[in-house]
Amino acid sequence: MITDGFLYLGVLLGLAACIVFVSQRGRSRFFRYVPGFVLMYLGTAALNTAGLFGESDSVESAGGSVQDALLPAMILLLLFKCNIRQIVKLGPKLLLTYAVTALSIVAGFVVAFLFLHGALDDGASKALGALAASWTGGSANMVAVQGVVHAPENVFGYALIVDTIVYSLWLLVMFGSVGFSERFNRWTKARTASFEQQEAAGEEERMDLTSLMTLIGFSLFVSAAATWIGQQLPEVGDVINSTTWTILIVSVLGLVIAITPFARAAGSSELAMIMLYLIIGIIASGSDFSSLTDAPLYLLVGVVVMVVHAGVMVVYAKLTRTELFSLAVASTANIGGVASAPVVASAYNRQLVPVGVLFALIGAFAGTFLGLTTVQILSVI
Repeated sequence: MITDGFLYLGVLLGLAACIVFVSQRGRSRFFRYVPGFVLMYLGTAALNTAGLFGESDSVESAGGSVQDALLPAMILLLLFKCNIRQIVKLGPKLLLTYAVTALSIVAGFVVAFLFLHGALDDGASKALGALAASWTGGSANMVAVQGVVHAPENVFGYALIVDTIVYSLWLLVMFGSVGFSERFNRWTKARTASFEQQEAAGEEERMDLTSLMTLIGFSLFVSAAATWIGQQLPEVGDVINSTTWTILIVSVLGLVIAITPFARAAGSSELAMIMLYLIIGIIASGSDFSSLTDAPLYLLVGVVVMVVHAGVMVVYAKLTRTELFSLAVASTANIGGVASAPVVASAYNRQLVPVGVLFALIGAFAGTFLGLTTVQILSVI
């Protein structure tokens, strides 16, 4: 049983290194549908269930301190590629499609919670809000919301399982949508306009010691400064607290940096992913698989959300004569994030890949706040 904080963090980093190595170097299609961070969660939770991590002040202090330090830094680094000027170039119709897609997911959580909240755990609204952040942004947004609302670890574990299963199935549906896009477009009477290829972001500089040291030092300094400022600002309700202020500060700063040459510094995405793996490991180390018998109920919540989401999008497409490409890529950008949206876009047309990337980058910024909004709505039901 591990009770030393340094050894505890070392085990988490070692596990993350093994998962990244196998997933990046392996040729199995398994890793195309099950992201490495999900394996990180499941692996760490399995170790905790087996009794590897013991309860001690050293472990709790090390995990809490590292998570508090890395979370704002990770969000800041992820937003370096979110160039707001390129997003505006998408045009009002595509931006509206993305907005409706994201809001339909939030509406799906509200509908599912209305019908099933009586059978769910006490902390379900917080865990489902974190899941909403993932399905309107990405894994980093999910972790950010968890850091604000502190959903119970076991319930958060259910949400991550739902995230993995539903995401994998939905991605298959989105790939399959290419085959009947013409019939769908005829039914909606869509005007299949030609999309302009969006300008790619400026080329990154070469990754070296200077870029890595600059990014590490700058992101952690901003994390510390934003945390201190957030602690000085007033709390508003259950959602807007010092952590919320901290995340808001680094999010806005990240958007500002994204339009400067500093955003081209090499290694920002890679460093952010390292931080994400460690944060997920820390969260998962408090999870226990012994109560997974409740997971099917949360899977039902996920199914209801997807049914509502799909229904709203079909109605929207019919009313606005929207082509299936926009719906599929916007939906994938929400549910799957930047890793899968460009892939689905390329299945329609390779020149449309930047649209998928920009959709996903919008979610990287908005997902956290949509997730917190979902928590607030569910908490009053």
